[in-house]
Amino acid sequence: MEIKKLSIIIPCFNEGPTIHKILDKIRAVSLLNNIEKEIIIVNDCSTDTTTESIKNYISINSSLNIVFLEHDKNKGKGAALHTGIAIASGDVIVIQDADLEYDPQEYNILLKPIIDGVADVVYGSRFMGGNPHRILFFWHSIGNKFLTFLSNMFSNLNLTDMETCYKMFHSEILKSIKLKEKRFGFEPEVTQKVARIPKIRIYEVGISYYGRTFEEGKKINWKDGFHAIYCILRYGLFR
Repeated sequence: MEIKKLSIIIPCFNEGPTIHKILDKIRAVSLLNNIEKEIIIVNDCSTDTTTESIKNYISINSSLNIVFLEHDKNKGKGAALHTGIAIASGDVIVIQDADLEYDPQEYNILLKPIIDGVADVVYGSRFMGGNPHRILFFWHSIGNKFLTFLSNMFSNLNLTDMETCYKMFHSEILKSIKLKEKRFGFEPEVTQKVARIPKIRIYEVGISYYGRTFEEGKKINWKDGFHAIYCILRYGLFR
């Protein structure tokens, strides 16, 4: 299958200070085989300058294919992704956080197994390869590895980083999955459900990680970790 367009879905909530920076990084990326970029931004009812920042960026970058959608109330990251997935027109879809933790220059690393025809889904792992990885919280990393281990038990996959933001899918595969989780449960839910698709080919590649502290705007916390456990059990054990 020839890949002509990549849909980049960006859920954002109160990312006014950084949204233009991540859009600059996406604009600077030259995709393999001259693949076209479709940027879908879903503003989840931000209360800061996010809306103004995005509209200003679009006005001075009219050559970029940017679709801007807004929720009338805060629904969560998963709900924002559902909105973006529904309208994505690309052959391939990738998830991109609005902060600066992940580097869009690495889209090509994720794209290559799909372009080569060996993968249907590619996860970008923060825990493999020799890419830069900011050193932050010990217990946060232990939590991530535990959730990946638990997810693998029920999905029968051997992922190293289930919770990664960078997940890339053939569009028809992601659009075929009925997703329910409205907030941070998207990661374990989509992993459990994609693993059950017959003959699915899932790959993992090493990526960089420029993590944020909570003071710098990181939003996920220990409560989300417990909800991730619930989602793994709900969609893995009690499917």
